[in-house]
Amino acid sequence: MKATFMYGPRDVRVETAPDPVIRQPTDAIVRTVRACVCGSDLHPYHSLPPRTEGRPMGHEMIGVVEEVGADVRTLAPGDFVIATFAYQDNTCVFCREGFHTSCVHGGFYGSPDVGGLQAELCRVPLADGSLVKVPNADPDALDERMLASLLTLSDVYLTGYHAAHMGGVGPGKTVTVVGDGAVGLSAVLASKRLGAERVILMGRHRDRTDLGVEFGATDVVAERGDEGVARVMDLTGGEGSHVVIEAVGLLPALEQSVGIVRPGGVISRVGVPQYDDAPVGRPLFSKNATITGGPAPVRAYIEDALPEVLDGTIEPGRVFDRTLGLDEIPRAYAEMDARTALKVLIAP
Repeated sequence: MKATFMYGPRDVRVETAPDPVIRQPTDAIVRTVRACVCGSDLHPYHSLPPRTEGRPMGHEMIGVVEEVGADVRTLAPGDFVIATFAYQDNTCVFCREGFHTSCVHGGFYGSPDVGGLQAELCRVPLADGSLVKVPNADPDALDERMLASLLTLSDVYLTGYHAAHMGGVGPGKTVTVVGDGAVGLSAVLASKRLGAERVILMGRHRDRTDLGVEFGATDVVAERGDEGVARVMDLTGGEGSHVVIEAVGLLPALEQSVGIVRPGGVISRVGVPQYDDAPVGRPLFSKNATITGGPAPVRAYIEDALPEVLDGTIEPGRVFDRTLGLDEIPRAYAEMDARTALKVLIAP
């Protein structure tokens, strides 16, 4: 099969690799129907130390089950499924409490043992907990827009939803989303679905912020740093936002969020932090502000979101603005890195 590996900064290769096999009785082998490149994949794209053995890449995928292990109970070959970006048993104490990315038996894709999901075939551990069947669906009968939206339930839309949910977004709330990437735009859509009264999107790329407005943003702020903070404070009458969703992962974005959040407000982070330490001292203390967020337990949300996608209530797949083949994945990384593409869908 073909699979994607990263060997160092900007060194992404599609290579021939052995087909995955069942290793544990709880495994499943899935044939990829659609995959994609995530904004978080760009972090190692910039900084992965050069290596002689490639790192398997990819953690978002929809596909068809080819084979299941002897202990898999809820899936069968031929099922059309969504793979959550982390694998989990969906039964441990943390899964039951809704934090599946902390599953005591789970983990993340990208190791030599588990492999990645930017591949023609994938081994999915703990398949009963890690794969969600799309009911009564044949991927060959679905159009590209529906496939794209279903793929967002693997990670990007539900990561945006997680940010809004953890921030307590609801009716009467003012929300500011810092970042106009695919996760930030997903957070706009989720905030609107949760009833936010006002959604301010901070971003400088017109094609992206235009989509944000279509998703429900009421205001767009192009300024950054102190100027951006001042603009949001002006829009909110000097009060700030009840919820600030930080969807970038860089320290300036967090510092901007601290300046925007109102007294008693919440900063919800879903941008993977590219810093070890950040100031959380007097500014947050004086505002009685809360910091929350983290890796999204999409398994906790996927079954509620799936009907909204299938009936067309939401179309989160609009964040994909480019489709390329598996052999073109190096180009997909380069275009997302150059910001000439927002999010690239991969059709093997």
